[in-house]
Amino acid sequence: MSAVFVLLAVQVLAGAFDTIWHHELVARLPARASARRELMLHSAREAIYGGVFLALGWTQWHGALALVLGAVLLVEIVLTLVDFLEEDRSRKLPPSERVLHTLLAVVYGLFLAAFAPHLLAWAALPTGFAWTPQGPASWAMTVFAAGVFAWSARDALAVRRLGRLASPSGARGRAVRPECGVTQPGHLIVPAVLVTGATGFIGRALVAQLRRDGARVIALARDASQARAEFGPDVWVVDRLDAIPAETRIDAVVNLAGARVLGMPWTAARRALLLASRVDVTAGIVELMRRLEQRPRLLVSASAVGFYGASPGASFEPLDEQSPPRPGQFQSDLCVAIEHEARRAEALGVRVVRMRFGVVLGRGDGAYPMLALSSRFGLGAVLGSGRQPAPWIHLDDAVALIRHAIAEPALSGPVNAVAPETLSQAAFARAMAASFGRRVRLRMPGAPIRWVLGEMSELLLEGQNVVPGAALATGFRFRHPTLAGAFEELARTEAAPDRGY
Repeated sequence: MSAVFVLLAVQVLAGAFDTIWHHELVARLPARASARRELMLHSAREAIYGGVFLALGWTQWHGALALVLGAVLLVEIVLTLVDFLEEDRSRKLPPSERVLHTLLAVVYGLFLAAFAPHLLAWAALPTGFAWTPQGPASWAMTVFAAGVFAWSARDALAVRRLGRLASPSGARGRAVRPECGVTQPGHLIVPAVLVTGATGFIGRALVAQLRRDGARVIALARDASQARAEFGPDVWVVDRLDAIPAETRIDAVVNLAGARVLGMPWTAARRALLLASRVDVTAGIVELMRRLEQRPRLLVSASAVGFYGASPGASFEPLDEQSPPRPGQFQSDLCVAIEHEARRAEALGVRVVRMRFGVVLGRGDGAYPMLALSSRFGLGAVLGSGRQPAPWIHLDDAVALIRHAIAEPALSGPVNAVAPETLSQAAFARAMAASFGRRVRLRMPGAPIRWVLGEMSELLLEGQNVVPGAALATGFRFRHPTLAGAFEELARTEAAPDRGY
């Protein structure tokens, strides 16, 4: 049986890498409504693997029970094939994931070939269980089983949550309240909106709200299959801008495209990707506007509070839309480049709103889920000095502010998309912990964070006290103006997932 256990170990380790890297970090399946069926299949397959690990680690299944075990292994093959079909239907797999799936299938085939003689021998014995511990291998199988059972439960909970979000009483049926930016019913009258980055965190919520507003939505997404599965037939999905004919009517463009800034270290290659993923799309939008027979009236282009750079000494000096950038800091230079490209649309007579977002807080994706998980378990921490400002905005208000920009012709130029209240990072961590009835007891020094993350550590250890001057001056009203209120709402909707996004 040693070969069987080695192959199972290889299978579980490769599967764990596939789950964490491809499913969680790249595809972010638990945050995608279109991934519900895939997650359901993953949950069932993980439960089967957990049972097989425990069964083979400690027992032998004799007689008719061997046939039952063999049937379970065949069911896993069927589920795997169905999973492959579902993945091809709902999203575009990267080459690395396809290669890994092929290797996993080969390893599973080798496992079946190695295990088949043992299973046939067991089938010839009288029916019953035999307790046969395998020493360290049994304990290794137990650890593997605990891991896959936990992930099976996690995927099952994600399926349940996504099902509630898709129900009429869930997020897809809940409109942003009228007081959030658009003050009069029917005030937002935009027949056609192009949204880039439509399957991202803000993009999904915005597309859902625009559809409730009655707008015709065109969604640009790198993975057209995933976007079509996400949005359904009512949204026109394209994977490149030149697929949009010149006679298409587009009244407004909301540009949310771009790779995640906080993630992999800012190597030279990563910086080039962050820049290209934003500037190239923005340049493509401007070119589309030149090509269209009727140009859009508005471009809302996403930027970030990183435009203002890192405030030295955790300064709480207020920064409004007229505050300057900090040349030489990557986060500032990146935002300046994005906004410079967006402003080219102004020469075409298009109103341009450059939306500088703080950290967007919402359930299902973004920064909140991981921060909430650590806080729930009492692992919230003060980072560095904890005095650095932490600008933020609730997802409801981020979507509403975009809609406000569409509806308010007086709004143009830079707009700070942040809540009126900015607290220090230490106060931010305490407020989140308090929303779960916890306290912050941990502190992480700044030196190791800087050593590991390099310049990207500025996103965690520095900050900007950004104020939403332009939004307030044009009558926007925040639904979540205070951090405590925002965290209370998020914790409440997390406990009752049929509410909220």
